[in-house]
Amino acid sequence: MSNTAAPRQLDRLLAQLTRLRDEALRIEQAYAGELAVIEPSHRRSANNFLHYLGVRQQDIRGLQQDLASLGLSSLGVLEPHVMASLNAVIGQLERLSGVSADGVEEVPEAAVDFRNGPLLLRDHTRALLGPEPGPRFVRIMVTMPSEAAADGRLLQDLLRAGMDVMRINCAHDGPREWAAMVANLREAERVVGRSCRVQADLAGPKLRTGRIASSGRVVRIAPRRDHFGRVSAPARVALLPATADVPPPGVERILRLEGDVVGRCAEGDRLHFTDTRGQTHKMSVVAAAEGWLIAELDRTAYVEEETPVTATRNGLPIAEGRVVDVPEIHAPIPLVPGDQLILTREDEPGRPACVDFESHTIAPARIHCTLADVFEQAKAGQRVWFDDGKIAGIVKGGGPDEILVEITHTPPEGAKLRAEKGINFPDTPLTTPALTAKDLEDLQQVVQWADMVALSFLRGPDDVARLHDALSRLGANHLGVVLKIENRQAFENLPRILLTSLQSPPVGVMIARGDLAVEVGFERLSEVQQEILWLCEAAHIPVIWATQILEGLAKKGAPSRAEVSDAALSIQAECAMLNKGPNIVETVRFLSGIIDRMDQHYIKRRATLRRLAVAHL
Repeated sequence: MSNTAAPRQLDRLLAQLTRLRDEALRIEQAYAGELAVIEPSHRRSANNFLHYLGVRQQDIRGLQQDLASLGLSSLGVLEPHVMASLNAVIGQLERLSGVSADGVEEVPEAAVDFRNGPLLLRDHTRALLGPEPGPRFVRIMVTMPSEAAADGRLLQDLLRAGMDVMRINCAHDGPREWAAMVANLREAERVVGRSCRVQADLAGPKLRTGRIASSGRVVRIAPRRDHFGRVSAPARVALLPATADVPPPGVERILRLEGDVVGRCAEGDRLHFTDTRGQTHKMSVVAAAEGWLIAELDRTAYVEEETPVTATRNGLPIAEGRVVDVPEIHAPIPLVPGDQLILTREDEPGRPACVDFESHTIAPARIHCTLADVFEQAKAGQRVWFDDGKIAGIVKGGGPDEILVEITHTPPEGAKLRAEKGINFPDTPLTTPALTAKDLEDLQQVVQWADMVALSFLRGPDDVARLHDALSRLGANHLGVVLKIENRQAFENLPRILLTSLQSPPVGVMIARGDLAVEVGFERLSEVQQEILWLCEAAHIPVIWATQILEGLAKKGAPSRAEVSDAALSIQAECAMLNKGPNIVETVRFLSGIIDRMDQHYIKRRATLRRLAVAHL
């Protein structure tokens, strides 16, 4: 297309843009009541957000191409300053078309301009997440392991590596441990000379599988073997009296014995027993002290509760005992496509399917579902996901106490469903409030030390209002609120949720990509997280990019290439969240380096054309 536009084309583009601006203004007027109750310091942001909703209710892809062909803004990055962007492009078109000043309509006042729109987002980010951490803009949040309550050095190392926000998950540990973590952080701040915010995540009404019935008490004791299956080192077992408290160091397994075996044995004696498979075994005592023995075993054995043990010396019996306090085994429930699974409202132990000798199912597998509301709302034909999407099923029917699910998808080798695994009902409109009784109790503790509170599993604006009310009753309105978007209902209600949240800032949004991917479908996750980023930028609300960032590095010591690329995309948000792992300090340092570099090339999703060394021939 020629860069010289025909008058007819200019008139058409002007009419399209004017209609677009009029629609943005109409949305603003339609929601004047909602605007009136917004916190005054955030009202301009709410105004801009409504303008953005008006624009995004239209398909303007053709308009964008035509504007770009004329060398004008294609409105591709209008989020932080919607009306200013529309006014600027309309003004350029009017000048190109030769419209006289007398013929120009009165220009609507823009709530924010090209300068203060991005500045408002930065101000709101500082209010929630603290000041910028040096040269980079994106903050780093780290989930605390239980060890952080006792290990002050860990907090110092994390601060030095680049942690800006400490996340405490109230679904784990308890008030005493949480307070200890914060105390260790404050001491680390003093030592390192660097400040850090604290976020407390309320547990919320998480749907999980219940406990699984015990399959018995048995322990496996096995030697180490090389690649050819040959024993490279025998298994070392500590043998203790049934009442002993502390085992000796440097052992892999512990067996507790009733009887006088431990007290009468010495180095060189032998211990004889028969395991669950009917195989006889002989252990050699290699060390003995008062109250314990160390024995070695060179064949794999499965030892169950009440197993008799005979001690011999020079081939003659000297003592007898029996094994006690063997840990229970909770075998997971095996599932393959076509299997049936019953979810129970009653908190009964789960159990696998009962089959006959010809492998015909007599009774399907059963397991408890922790959220009672599901049994009132789930309908036949709705989807169910288990264990972060590893297992899929369809509701076939049910009632007030049970839901029958047919398994439709597992990995090729089948799946094993364990206790405490997540359940998602993406098609089921649940009405359970996000704030549980436990959350309200925890809230009384966390307001004493938290800078912000994260609301888990919210579904609509009423959940946000309930948290605001709870904080107000506790005199904690100054705390920031982070809204975790982790189910389909929350995503679909996001515009209303954001408007409600602006009534009591500071506020942020966490894209909880784990549950959200299961709820909306993995193939839609990239699209959905991008839409959340757009909406939040238009409302000048900071975003926390969460779930599985550099997880391979944190847990196994090495990231995948895909994880590194994903971590680089976190510069579209205002904060990136890392989960705990044995290599978490190095992971924070690695992520900080990625963000430092990418921050020089992008502001949000807008490329900044810094000098490129590679551009020189």
